[in-house]
Amino acid sequence: MSGVAVVGGQRQRLSDLGGAGGDGGGGRDELKHSDGPWMRAAGGAEALHTQLGPVKSELNTAHEGVVTGTAGLDALAELGAVRESWERRIEAARGECRSLAGKLRDVARAQGETDEAVRQSFAPVAARGGGQ
Repeated sequence: MSGVAVVGGQRQRLSDLGGAGGDGGGGRDELKHSDGPWMRAAGGAEALHTQLGPVKSELNTAHEGVVTGTAGLDALAELGAVRESWERRIEAARGECRSLAGKLRDVARAQGETDEAVRQSFAPVAARGGGQ
């Protein structure tokens, strides 16, 4: 298994944290995670969702008056098709950002729940003095 963990404030290879003959990293060190990065990423996804909100109306405003004086031009039909494509893409991106924000928050919550479950599973060992 490869990877790196922060243990006792120091970066260590996961393979060094207690494999054959290892002592688990030297005693009382703990492998910890933080939900901070997940929550910041969720906030960023929500910010993108919000920032994309007015884009569709700005696109509509930018196209006002384009029809005037262009009757019969084939390019007008193409412009309409391109505009519709961008509107679909903008809405799809907004939906993806909204979905991603929720999923990132779910990961942070699940990790916290897993940490607590693991901590509780070791409580009997610590109570018998095996955790020291």
